[in-house]
Amino acid sequence: MKKMISAALLCLSILSCQPKEVDTLDVRKTWKALTVKENGIVVYSAASTKNTRPSYSGFRLDLGSIDKVTFTDVDGRKLSGTWSLSTDYKRLILQDLTPPPTETSGNVEFYITSSTSDRLLLKRTTDSKKTGNTINEYELVPE
Repeated sequence: MKKMISAALLCLSILSCQPKEVDTLDVRKTWKALTVKENGIVVYSAASTKNTRPSYSGFRLDLGSIDKVTFTDVDGRKLSGTWSLSTDYKRLILQDLTPPPTETSGNVEFYITSSTSDRLLLKRTTDSKKTGNTINEYELVPE
């Protein structure tokens, strides 16, 4: 009897240790920029009228479809492609973007530094040629 109880407890503890899956519905919406940093310096804040880069007011990341993305970057160009999350849920991957972003093969990746239903914090994994080779960080909110 003790062996059966021990085996049952062992099975329960193993099953309870499985990693929690991220709810992709938290990111499946259209996001706009609240703040943007380039190389750690705030260049856009939705609350400010004195932004270094006011064009981020048009930044949009539409993840509303299961795998289709529409991405409007700082220059106002609208790009279309597909999106996915890495298997560890730590990166957002935009693929086959058309037209391709400057000096890319059509792919852009972001580290997901935080995600809730009303905030998405992203950091580009590579520098942005559009903004002078800066590493950009985005605090996004639902549109």
